Amino acid sequence: MVELRVRAGIVALLIGLLAACAARVDVPPPADTRLPAAFPDADYRQRLAQGQAVFRVDSGRSLVVIEVRRGGTLARFGHDHVVASRDVSGFVAPDEGRADLHVPLDALVVDDPALRAEAGLDTTPSADDIAGTRQNMLEKVLGTDRYPDALIAVKDLGPGVGMRQLRAEVTLHGTTVPVDVAARVESGVDEIEVTGTLPLDQSRFGIVPFSILGGAIAVQDRVTVRFRIHAKRIGIQ
Repeated sequence: MVELRVRAGIVALLIGLLAACAARVDVPPPADTRLPAAFPDADYRQRLAQGQAVFRVDSGRSLVVIEVRRGGTLARFGHDHVVASRDVSGFVAPDEGRADLHVPLDALVVDDPALRAEAGLDTTPSADDIAGTRQNMLEKVLGTDRYPDALIAVKDLGPGVGMRQLRAEVTLHGTTVPVDVAARVESGVDEIEVTGTLPLDQSRFGIVPFSILGGAIAVQDRVTVRFRIHAKRIGIQ
């Protein structure tokens, strides 16, 4: 009986060692139900099933910040604003040089104090100002009842480190616009981080910048977008 137990223990140990030495199998993460139907989620799952490296965006370590500047003859009576998303999701397929990102617009945060300080803004909007700005942005400018999502499709995101000129397509307010993005890419075996800044004109998406008093206080058409996208290879804990 003792001998049988010893043999069983050895067999279990060998099985454990073999399992530990087996090649890693990348298991697809659960489907993100927040992703819109237009997001190519299935493409990345297919690549993963074929054994390709697929990275998933880490929302906790990613950030998109939009700096909105005031204009008009009475601009001094208004405020500049910072609009941010900490809810970026999506995937990166470095072997294909491709990434797709999703930003839910109803989760945008307006005028986070730390981000305002980082942007060097010199006014202090009240809580009512911030709430009103967010409501106007979502309802009157972005029309999130009809267009609740922003999608970004990135191309030319190959392996390597350093500054890169990327091509992207941004879909916002029902319109897709091509943009060129100068970005710094830090790419490793298991993690990728892309950071950069780009100017973007709202009017290219058919958006009319918010204004009051006949345009005496208005939002400038051009906004500045800063981003940090961090992604981790699926299968890495």
